[in-house]
Amino acid sequence: MHIGLFFGSFNPIHIGHLALANYMLSFTDMEQVWFVISPHNPLKNKSSLLNQNDRLHLVNLALDFNPKIKASTIEFNLPQPSFTINTLAHLKEKFPEHKFSLIMGQDNLQTFNKWKNYEEILKRYNIYVYPRAGTIPSKFDSHEHVHLTKAPIIEISSTFIRNAIKDNKNVEHFMHPAVWEYVKSMGYYKK
Repeated sequence: MHIGLFFGSFNPIHIGHLALANYMLSFTDMEQVWFVISPHNPLKNKSSLLNQNDRLHLVNLALDFNPKIKASTIEFNLPQPSFTINTLAHLKEKFPEHKFSLIMGQDNLQTFNKWKNYEEILKRYNIYVYPRAGTIPSKFDSHEHVHLTKAPIIEISSTFIRNAIKDNKNVEHFMHPAVWEYVKSMGYYKK
């Protein structure tokens, strides 16, 4: 089975994440998309991060038991910070029957050379890239394993949602209804 790995903090998951996963399932040969919840991205600040289990709960609420989109906790039990190359090796060992590809934004592709063992990732895995506003072409765009998609540009970010909630703005239509209700009831991102 061809599985697309969508790595992220999902702090919180929003409709943009869901739309991109749906795009990959509909417009590529991916048969499933796994949201790989990162306990801590080594290139991001950890202070505004909800607990990994709370973010997992929000992802599961958003996925509505969709059989083609799943939450993955594979990084929860790996050494931190999480490095994609280590996660990929672990997944390949655990699920040798699957073919894994990465899903990433064009902004991440521009800084891909900062990733641990990025050359090895490029050599062994396909990367499906969705466009981001304001990004310029990268040196990786023409690599044989990089597939630039025509996914719609979605300018919603988890940072925008967190900041809006902190400012008492209503962002319910930017998230799955169950996620919005849970975030509101728990008072997440208020301070």
